[in-house]
Amino acid sequence: MPEQIDPDAEPQLPVGVGPWPGGPDAWPDDPRYDRDLLADGDRRNVIDRYRYWTMAAIVADLDEKRHPFHVAIENWQHDMNIGSIVRSANAFGAAEVHIIGKRRWNRRGAMVTDRYQHVRHHEDVAAFAAWADAAGLPILAIDNVDGSVPVDRSDLPERCVLLFGQEGPGLSPEALAAASGVVEITQYGSTRSINASAAAAVVMYEWCRRYA
Repeated sequence: MPEQIDPDAEPQLPVGVGPWPGGPDAWPDDPRYDRDLLADGDRRNVIDRYRYWTMAAIVADLDEKRHPFHVAIENWQHDMNIGSIVRSANAFGAAEVHIIGKRRWNRRGAMVTDRYQHVRHHEDVAAFAAWADAAGLPILAIDNVDGSVPVDRSDLPERCVLLFGQEGPGLSPEALAAASGVVEITQYGSTRSINASAAAAVVMYEWCRRYA
């Protein structure tokens, strides 16, 4: 039976690029290029600069330009926002992403960007705090709790770890105690808080606005 086509459906445009024009004789002589992608096309979620590049080549190029801020996320409830935060960390050039708590996390929202982003796991807040101390990186918690400072008016260090909590409960008491400062995002509506992944993107953008 032939496939039924919905006449009202939005047309599905192809993502990425097709095979390299001109065939194998026209392929670039550059080890960064993946021969399979040149032959079959590159449908990955990457910027045009990295079209047809191997994954290793993309990671190596990103490593030369990553920013000196890190992103950390508590993972006690298998929060679906974690993947989206990883995707934003990749977009804003974070040095590394740190998952605190459960090792497994929902990667769906990352849209495969975790393959290009360094991700490190810490068993608990104490282990994470010890790592940050050894690395000489201050921990800056992001949560709208008493005593927090609006991020646009905060002393946001160039080298730091931006620490985010779970959707709903926010950061744990242990995480807040490990931080050297707490910042919040100024809001103007009736909701108490904004989505965790949206908050992460706002704070990362503010860092990039100042330093990138």
